[in-house]
Amino acid sequence: MIAYSTELKAAIHAASLASELILKAYEIREADPKAQANITTQTDLMSQEVILGYLMREFPEDAFAAEEDTQAIHEAKRQADRLWVVDPIDGTRGFVRKNGEFSVMIGFCIKGRVVAGVVTEPALGRHTYAQLGQGCWTQTVKGPKTRCQTKPTTLISQAIFARSHTPNPSEPGPLAAKLGVGGFLESYSAGVKLAQVARGEADIYLNDYPTYRDWDLCAGVILVTEAGGLATDSHGDPLEFGRPGNLQDRGLVSSCAGIHAQILKNLA
Repeated sequence: MIAYSTELKAAIHAASLASELILKAYEIREADPKAQANITTQTDLMSQEVILGYLMREFPEDAFAAEEDTQAIHEAKRQADRLWVVDPIDGTRGFVRKNGEFSVMIGFCIKGRVVAGVVTEPALGRHTYAQLGQGCWTQTVKGPKTRCQTKPTTLISQAIFARSHTPNPSEPGPLAAKLGVGGFLESYSAGVKLAQVARGEADIYLNDYPTYRDWDLCAGVILVTEAGGLATDSHGDPLEFGRPGNLQDRGLVSSCAGIHAQILKNLA
């Protein structure tokens, strides 16, 4: 099996560089408790330029996909077998509201398959990262790395459902009610939620939006699969990255392995 340790190391370094920039802005900004989901800040743009600037120097022949409309992404190659997928701040609402629930997501793909990725939580100083065949690991700035493992849950009724914040956190909502989950864990960042599944803090994370983009999930998907879980589209098929427009339109079902088939059945 081919190792992607060089690419993973570069992804972690790029995420660390972005985190330093993000934290400087985070410390001086005032919280906006009314920030909306679609907000973008200057820090998002600056973070993306830092990430792409570093990775494009290190891997000049690779292609790149990223969320924000910045100079570097206009200069980047957009199609190649080797593709980097970047979300410079996932969960910007958590950044603006200053609750710590945001992440930097960097994934690396070969021919449409994610083979390495990192989700970094700047406010916690934590990386959760994985490469194909090498497991998923988490590490804080000052702590040792520890291996991640999804939970051995076999009953959806006992599962913790990672989801976005809702007006009434005690209410299941239609999707959770349809699944019949046992509880909830809320966050603004999809990257954080995928990392929570990988670390065994939650059992399920779904994305049922009609359309979204590669950068909304790419880096987090390999965390789940390398931690022993499953991450597929809503039909149970493998996720593919680098399609035209970096479009995702088949949903996401990520969970510990023991309940994945039942989730797909309940959603059908």
